[in-house]
Formats: sequence, structure tokens, C-alpha cells
Amino acid sequence: MQEMTSLLAQYGLAFVFINVLLVQLGAPVPAVPTLMVAGALAAGGDMALPAIIAVALAASLLGDLIWYVIGRIYGLRVLQLLCRVSISPVSCVRQTEDRFLRWGAPSLMFAKFIPGFSIVAPPLAGALRVKLAPFLGYSSISATLWAGLAAGAGMLFSRQIDWALAGLEQLGVYALMLIGAALVLFVAAKWWQRRRFFRVLRMARISVEELYRLMEGGHEPVVVDVRSEGARSLDPRRIPRAVTVDIDKLDAVLPQLLPDRDIILYCT
Repeated sequence: MQEMTSLLAQYGLAFVFINVLLVQLGAPVPAVPTLMVAGALAAGGDMALPAIIAVALAASLLGDLIWYVIGRIYGLRVLQLLCRVSISPVSCVRQTEDRFLRWGAPSLMFAKFIPGFSIVAPPLAGALRVKLAPFLGYSSISATLWAGLAAGAGMLFSRQIDWALAGLEQLGVYALMLIGAALVLFVAAKWWQRRRFFRVLRMARISVEELYRLMEGGHEPVVVDVRSEGARSLDPRRIPRAVTVDIDKLDAVLPQLLPDRDIILYCT
């Protein structure tokens, strides 16, 4: 156990930095367990709590800044980009966009605590031209609270964590196999969820060119604009003759639309 503790104490800060950065970039790996173990080491004097929080803050801000710049470059198309690179479809859920558009830049203070929103918020901030200074300020508050609470919990429950690490050490290679298997299962579940998500999209999707041909060919499909109010205000362009409907009220509105025509929905 002492050898493992020494190894974690020696390379802990570098590992914390890489782990947090990967999480902020969207990699399907957890960071909270790492921060908790680091906090447990801090309770034993092998690491310093301020250093853990500072390193996690630096990694978090670096990841957020990368996404912020991507948002600046791609604009609101960043949501489409996120759906392409993220292994978790929850990052593409419309509610995350609505939450940011409703609360604005201060929502960044809580981003790290809301699954999915932590990835979507930084690029949206860039797309919506939030100034860099408040972006970094709010993101710093969020990262500091998130890392501090996780590492603080590790310090508080350091004895329990030491007991768990001792048990893993006794298991030796079997513990590594168990952890590796759990990680593989987690990634596989996310991958399958993503695969199903895109399969549904492919089944229900038509291209812009196909829609144009339908409209020009006299089929007159019913086009429904289900973008959020904030997204419509940011990009007032709309498909001609499109009906604007709040997506939360879509079930109530659909029966009122013409049943003998194709219904096409579009959002951001």
C-alpha cells in the first residue's frame, strides 16, 4: 500500500491534469474518482489540496478554452460538431442549449455539475460571443467548486478510500483487469447509445436538397420550426412558410396539422 501511495503522490498532479483535460475535451473517462483519491492522499500529507485544485482548474480552463475557440469559429453549428465527436448523445440534447440561452454566461458557474451541459456550455459561449474575461471568470468558479468538492470529499473519506485501495492492492492484477473491464463496458454502453441515436436520426432525416425538391415539386410538406426562442432570435432566418412551434408543445400541435401531408421538423 505504501508503494502505491508513493507512486500516486509522485505522479498524481500530472495524472490529475491529464484526466481532467480529457474529460473537458469530451473523453468518456471519469475525473471525480481521481480527484477523490488525490484528496485522500492530501489528507495523509502526500499531496497538497491547493495544488490539486489549481491543477484541475488549469486543465479544466484549457479544455473549456479549446471548446470556446471552436464555438467562435463554427458558431451555432458547434452543436452539430458536438454530436459528431461526442460519444454521449446527451451532449446534443436541446435542453442544454435552452439552459444556456435562458441563463446566459452565469450558467457557466454550474456547468461542471450538470451532465452534458459541461461540454455544451463552453462552445455555446464562444458561438454567442460571450466576452473572454467573464467566460474565464465563470468557468474558473465552476471548476474550482467542482474540483474542491471532489477532492474535499476524498479528504473527508480518506480512511474509506485507503481501505478500498488496500483491497485493490491485494487483488493485484485482478484489480487492474476489473477496472479495465468496467471502463470498457462504460465506453461500450456509450458507444451503443450513440449508435442507436444516429440510427434513429438516419431513419427520420432528409437532406436540404430533398426538402427543396419536395417543395418545388408541389408536394407542399408542412415544415415546422422547433428551434428555441433564443436560437431564433440569434439566427432569424427561417424556411419559407414554416410553422413555429415550441417543441415542448409539439404533441398537442401535431394533430392540428394536415394529416395527408409530410411533416418536416427542423431545429438548430
